[in-house]
Amino acid sequence: MRQKPALSTLCRAAALTGLLLTANLSAFAQWQWVDGTGRKVFSDTAPPASIPDKSILKRPGPSNPATPMAPTAAPTLSPEKPGAPAAPQLPTVDKELEARKKQAEQAEEAKRKVDEQRVAQARTENCERARKAKTALDSGVRLATTNAKGEREIMDDKTRAAESRRLDDVVRNDCAPMMPKPVVQ
Repeated sequence: MRQKPALSTLCRAAALTGLLLTANLSAFAQWQWVDGTGRKVFSDTAPPASIPDKSILKRPGPSNPATPMAPTAAPTLSPEKPGAPAAPQLPTVDKELEARKKQAEQAEEAKRKVDEQRVAQARTENCERARKAKTALDSGVRLATTNAKGEREIMDDKTRAAESRRLDDVVRNDCAPMMPKPVVQ
C-alpha cells in the first residue's frame, strides 16, 4: 500500500519550482543594455540604433563579451629597418611597486645605519674600558679579582701577564678604526 506524500513536502516542491521559474527571468533574455534614462533593459531583440555600443552590456550567444574585442594589431614596422617588425614593448613599470621597493630599501638602509652606530658605540666603550684597565694593570698596584665563590684573590704574575695580553688584544681590535664591510649585491 502506498502512502500519500505529506502536504509540507508537496508545498516545498511547488515553492521550489515556482522560485526556479521566476527567480531570474532576465536569464532568458539574449540582449542587455542601458537605455537613455539609465535603466537596464533585457530583450530578445537587438537594441535600437540610438543605443551606443558602450551601453550594450550583453549580446546573444554563449559567453560573448559585453563589448566587442579590439582586433589585434599587426606588428608595426621598425623605422630603423624597413620590413623588420618593431621590438615588443616591455610592460610599463608599476609606480606603486617602485615606490614600495624604494621605501623598503630606505628602511633597510636606516636599519643598517642604526646597527653600525650601535656597534661603533660598543667598540668605543670597550676601547675606553680596556685602556683604563691596561693603565691600572701596568701601574704595578696589586689588583684583586673575585673568583666563582665570590672570594677576593690577588693577581699573581702569570695571571697579570695573561690579562695584559687580553687587554692588548681588546685595545688593538676595538680602538682601531673600523674597516668598512663589503657591500653584497
